[in-house]
Amino acid sequence: MSLVAVGTVAFDDIETPFGRAEKVVGGACTYISLAASYFVKPVQVVSVVGDDFPEAVLAFLQERGIDLSGLQIKLGEKSFFWAGRYHRDLNSRDTLDTQLNVLANFEPVLPESYKAPDVLMLGNLVPKIQSDVLAQLKQRPGLVVLDTMNFWMDHALDDLKAVLKSIDVLTINDEEARQLSGKHSLVVAAQSIHEMGPKYIVIKKGEHGALLFHHGQMFYAPALPLAEVIDPTGAGDSFAGGFTGYLAKTKDYSFDNLKRAVVYGAAMGSFCVEAFGIENLKQLTPSMIEARVQSFANLVHF
Repeated sequence: MSLVAVGTVAFDDIETPFGRAEKVVGGACTYISLAASYFVKPVQVVSVVGDDFPEAVLAFLQERGIDLSGLQIKLGEKSFFWAGRYHRDLNSRDTLDTQLNVLANFEPVLPESYKAPDVLMLGNLVPKIQSDVLAQLKQRPGLVVLDTMNFWMDHALDDLKAVLKSIDVLTINDEEARQLSGKHSLVVAAQSIHEMGPKYIVIKKGEHGALLFHHGQMFYAPALPLAEVIDPTGAGDSFAGGFTGYLAKTKDYSFDNLKRAVVYGAAMGSFCVEAFGIENLKQLTPSMIEARVQSFANLVHF
């Protein structure tokens, strides 16, 4: 079993109503691969950093069973950087700074060992890069999952629609689903997005949980009420890591198993938000994850 994860490995400056963290390790691929590593090994990373990225962090990721053969390190260049400030509700935020740096000219190159994964997770990136990764595969994975955002709908819609034809699962939030489909009802939006290619649609609703759609079938996973939420950065990517990691582990891509994967994804996202950056994801155990999943089950069982 193997999982290839594509996305950013980066630095973030994060300000929330509960504090501030400067130049913490972040990036979609970092959260995805770390969350997924609790379910499947190897997790094979496709990304790029500058030579300013800490070697100690790279060593830790490797200790977690994360294969960095596909991580390009650009000498004399800086890693991708994002800074943002969250509002009181933690659902909305302002981007204060974005520095593409090494990401500006990133061309993914898959090592031979990456070209036949069980599951491919295309994290939020330029749709053209996502397509380039698909084109390098020797065979189609058992499942292809893609995450995107409204920025690409505004600036690269044709490229996004092209790559949507080649995937199995699309993960987006409710606002993005409405924008992509042009429909307000999420049920109707999912039907419209199905016609673009994806068999399954996962619509994330933040503190209100997540919805899974499959051609008329629906499943809802609630968000777990937490005593303390510190930093929502990376929650969606941690969800994606738990979701795809569980599917790569089980190799069962049925609707019923995707429902279970959504709950495991929600559990990983709930751990992420309890600390700044990746800190809380670094110290989990299988028993902690199973206990959190059981908490979700207890929340809705009657």
